[in-house]
Amino acid sequence: MSSLPSRSRDSEKNDVDDKENEKDNPLRNDIRLLGRMLGDTLREQEGESTFDLVENIRQTAIRFRREQDLTARHELDMMLNQLSNKATEAVVRAFSQFSQLSNIAEDMHHNRRRRSYLLAGSRPQAGSVAMALERVFSSGTSGAALAGFFAKAVVSPVLTAHPTEVQRRSILDCQLTIAHLLNERDRVRLTPDELRNNEDGLRCAIQILWQTRMLRSQRLSVYDEIKNGLAYYHYTFLTEVPRLYAEIEDLLERRMGAEAPHIPPFLRIGSWIGCDRDGNPFVTHEVMLHAAERQSALALDFYMGEVHRIGRRLSLTERLVDVDADLAKLAEASPDRAISRADEPYRRALIGIYARLAATSEGLGHVIRQRRPVGPAEPYTESAELVRDLDIVIHSLKQHKSELLARGDLRHLRRAADVFGFHLAPLDMRQHSNVHEQVVAELFKFGAGRSDYSEIAEEDRVQWLLTEISSPRPLRSPYLDYSEIVQSELCILQTAAEIHRRFGPAALPNYVISKADGVSDMLEVALLLKEVGLLRAGERPRLHLNIVPLFETIADLHGCGIVMDKMFSLPYYRKLLDSRGNVQEVMLGYSDSNKDGGFLAANWELYKAETELTKIFAKHKVELRLFHGRGGTVGRGGGPSYQAILAQPPASVNGQIRITEQGEVIGSKYADPEIGRRNLETLVAATVEATLLSHDTLGERAADYYRIMEVLAGDALAAYRNLVYETPGFTRYFQESTPIREIAGLNIGSRPPSRKKSDLIEDLRAIPWTFSWSVNRAMITGWYGFGTAVELFVKREGRGENGLGFLQDMHSNWPFLQTLLSNMDMVLAKTDMGIASRYAELVTDTALREEIFGRIEEEWRLCVKWLFAVTGRTELLQDNPTLARSIRNRTPYIDPLNHLQVELLRRYRSGDATDAVKRAIQLTINGVAAGLRNSG
Repeated sequence: MSSLPSRSRDSEKNDVDDKENEKDNPLRNDIRLLGRMLGDTLREQEGESTFDLVENIRQTAIRFRREQDLTARHELDMMLNQLSNKATEAVVRAFSQFSQLSNIAEDMHHNRRRRSYLLAGSRPQAGSVAMALERVFSSGTSGAALAGFFAKAVVSPVLTAHPTEVQRRSILDCQLTIAHLLNERDRVRLTPDELRNNEDGLRCAIQILWQTRMLRSQRLSVYDEIKNGLAYYHYTFLTEVPRLYAEIEDLLERRMGAEAPHIPPFLRIGSWIGCDRDGNPFVTHEVMLHAAERQSALALDFYMGEVHRIGRRLSLTERLVDVDADLAKLAEASPDRAISRADEPYRRALIGIYARLAATSEGLGHVIRQRRPVGPAEPYTESAELVRDLDIVIHSLKQHKSELLARGDLRHLRRAADVFGFHLAPLDMRQHSNVHEQVVAELFKFGAGRSDYSEIAEEDRVQWLLTEISSPRPLRSPYLDYSEIVQSELCILQTAAEIHRRFGPAALPNYVISKADGVSDMLEVALLLKEVGLLRAGERPRLHLNIVPLFETIADLHGCGIVMDKMFSLPYYRKLLDSRGNVQEVMLGYSDSNKDGGFLAANWELYKAETELTKIFAKHKVELRLFHGRGGTVGRGGGPSYQAILAQPPASVNGQIRITEQGEVIGSKYADPEIGRRNLETLVAATVEATLLSHDTLGERAADYYRIMEVLAGDALAAYRNLVYETPGFTRYFQESTPIREIAGLNIGSRPPSRKKSDLIEDLRAIPWTFSWSVNRAMITGWYGFGTAVELFVKREGRGENGLGFLQDMHSNWPFLQTLLSNMDMVLAKTDMGIASRYAELVTDTALREEIFGRIEEEWRLCVKWLFAVTGRTELLQDNPTLARSIRNRTPYIDPLNHLQVELLRRYRSGDATDAVKRAIQLTINGVAAGLRNSG
């Protein structure tokens, strides 16, 4: 026996299936290779008996899962119950590592298939920029319309500060090494010696993985989160974002020639990391300033490294090539006076640019990590000056027979400087509206002698706030002793003003308000910004940050149109908005709305909110930018981004969209450069198509579709809330049947799992709520309520054209419902009621367990039944064989982790609370999350 994936009956069946699709043979070979090497490592490190134990557990778990074999269930229980703590940890680590190695192989296979597709000269794929532009040109869209799109476009994935990413950076770096070595085997024909070296490299990396601690020994600090977030700029963003821009430019030039539009920096990577204070007491003004400083330092360090590297190559002599007058001036201004480079104007120019970058970096307070400049130089006052200098170099090269040099690394560096500036990524501040209310109330009390702000009606609040916002007189006083929270908030806002002064307004352009449900919530932030100089009062007021309301509960989504209508009816706010280009951003929360109302109701309320906002903004002639607060799981808005963007209501995208990226999804999307560029390209392509192509195919059917969806959503909401919020004992069931308490002890993020000390589900954050249901494989956040809603509808309307037939028609014609059910299909495929039943057995109250698990299981059956009936499918993931294959490859190594976790939880909760048991539980949580890939 030489590998973990042994020759059992189930694997032989899989082999037969795989032979029907030979394109997956390389993936199977990679998985076997990595499995064999991990098996060898397991034997070497832990012994033959441990290896055999791992195999027996795996095969028995497969029998239980696929055949619901009760004998296998008994055998599995016997094996797991008899494991020592030491053996348990070895088994858990083995399954976790193989699951992660399978992920690497899958990612490499995606890259392989993409390259194969391109090498074959096949037509561009859906989701590519090439296909999007092809469709745009085929539709007859004018060049002017395309230029107009790019002129105002905003596409921004935003890395958030509360990940469920459980991977350590050391583990991730090791996995990237394995990916690189697999890639080398695939793309390079290796000699026998090179192949041996490659395999030795893989074995070394796997051995390091085995001998590296998988868990963090301490809870992540916000400083750690900042550092981890910056890693993705090294991996992907700084190099691949410019390459994507170049691809877009080249496609347009080939199609339009000299008429190709200029492409401004519309694609930017945003971040909340280090600035998201909502519920996180560890985000202080020092942390926020540190985030801005580290980002800026990374950008400057990258530019200096690239300028030096490019300068070493550009040895062109003026004895052989001419140069522009501007380039000659740039070279002459350089502090480089070396005689050996006197005839090399490009090198001298870049040495001068390097010196100015070094001076800029030092002026911003950074430590120079690159080589020292050859002499002093004036710092750049803004990144646009660096771009202009690079343009001079590029233009001179183009004008003097060096077009290839101009279109290479210099082009990418120029684009990076244009996109990332001296700040790297725009940071978003975020705080809860309740905190703003408390601060403003205290400022009114001490600064205006009004002690009843918190007690007055909303209309009166608005008038008080407008009066103070329009007045240059400050409310705060340096001579008064404010409460700790007021001092903290004002200090953070003063730091925001400092960030603007040091790094420019682009470094911190947005202020997001959690739980915004009224006009006063937005005006309170405006007042606080005025107090620190980020809002200038007067007849022509100027606002220096976008004020972004976040509507996140079902009720908030239902009322967001009314709030924004009132907001735009305030003349003074419209003046403030004019200073921001008449663009208003609105954020919609997928996570809390789902926890509040369930999958179907939340998605429908989000759709309705977007539709209503589109109408309100058109009425007031304000430009809408939607910010989608999506998480990794479908229950939190996750799922394929391309389909999700195209399924948005008509006119709601309009060239501008921001989307949060969270949890382990960040690593799976952006750790690998090629996959990262593909994911960014998908966002761009979807935004192009959603804006320039008509996807409103409903016509007169829209009213009927909306009416039926309203009925379905209402019944789904009632079913979900009846289970979660109205069933006595549900909170206890949740706490005992999921590892929520143990997740709280896993060092996966800096913020507490609840907004306040409470066992209420209402106070629990959406992330651990969803994460818990994912880990125990019930995954109710991605489907519960749909089955009941359709069952009731069909009972009322029948199976004819007014009932089930109408739902089938809706699915055939409505991208929204297609995407909704496709995402639910994915969650149902990852759901496992057999495994979920084992977690349910942890509930000590037998009657409670049977009642609630019985309801969950029945709803799951209804969901599968009616999903098939509406879509016409006969099995889960029938139209997504790639994902079906992925789940099939991974579940044999995820399932045993779930079974082990149940046994460990039972031990732990029975009093065996040793460090070994606790560590093993946390390892299983880590392994299941890594295997599922979108659990957070």
